Amino acid sequence: MIYILLPAYNEEASIPDLIGNLELVLRDYGQEYQIVVCNDGSKDRTREMLEEYRETLPIHVINHPINRGLGETARDMFEYTVWNCQPDDIIIRMDCDITHEPKYIPDLVAKLDEGFDVVIASRFQPGGDQKGVNAYRGLISRCANIFMKVFFPVKNVKEYSCGYRAYRAQVMKTAIDYYGNNFIQLRGLGFTCTLEKLIKLSLIGARFAEVPFVLRYDKKVSQSKMVSSITTLGYMTMAVMYHWPWGGWRRTVRRGFKVYEQNRK
Repeated sequence: MIYILLPAYNEEASIPDLIGNLELVLRDYGQEYQIVVCNDGSKDRTREMLEEYRETLPIHVINHPINRGLGETARDMFEYTVWNCQPDDIIIRMDCDITHEPKYIPDLVAKLDEGFDVVIASRFQPGGDQKGVNAYRGLISRCANIFMKVFFPVKNVKEYSCGYRAYRAQVMKTAIDYYGNNFIQLRGLGFTCTLEKLIKLSLIGARFAEVPFVLRYDKKVSQSKMVSSITTLGYMTMAVMYHWPWGGWRRTVRRGFKVYEQNRK
C-alpha cells in the first residue's frame, strides 16, 4: 500500500490537477493506495472539493477547524498513517500546490527498494532543477541548504528543505513510537518541521538517498504559505537544540534510542 500525504490550505485551484495526475500515476503503477489530506482550516472550497473526491477515490480527509500550520498538519497526517499502515507500506509526503509532480513517485519507490529508509526528491542531484523560481528566492534556497548541510550533515543528503519524500512505513512507526509527540517538536515555527523530521530520522539511524526532480514553481496557482522570518527562526532554534548544550539532540536522542532498542529486544 502507498499512502500519499497532502497538506492543504486554500488549494481549491490546485486540487483538480493534482488529484487527477495522482490518480493516473498510481493507477498505472498498479499498487493499492490511499490519499491522506489534512485540510488545515481552508477558507475556500478545499474541504467541499475533497468531500466530492471521496465519493470515487480512496481519500481520507483530516479537517482542522482553524489553520494550525504545517507542523501540526504534518504531525496529524503521519500519526494517522502510522496507526493504520503496515510496516512494509510506503508513505509519500508531497505538497498540494502541484509544484511536486506525481510522475516522480515510481523513482522514489524504486530507490526505497534498494534498501533505503527515506528517499528525497532533490533539485540538487544531476538532472534536478527548479522552474519559475526568481533569482532571489533561488539564492535564498541554496544558501539555506548550505546552512543545513554545515550544521546538520546527513550522509547522501543535499536537499534539506524539500518536503517531497518517500518513507518506509517501518521507519516512521519506529520514529513516532520513540519520539512520541516530540517527533515534530517545533510545530509552531513554519516550515521547520520539514528539516526536523529529516534530522530526527537521521539520529535514529535512517538511511537516506535522493532522486533528481524538477520543482515546478511555474505551475503554482495558490499563494505561498511560507513565512520566511518564522522558518529562519526555526532553523536557528534547531541549530541550538541540535548542538548545544552538551551535544544537544545528537547526544540525548542517540543515547535514549540505544536504551529504546535494548528494551525492544
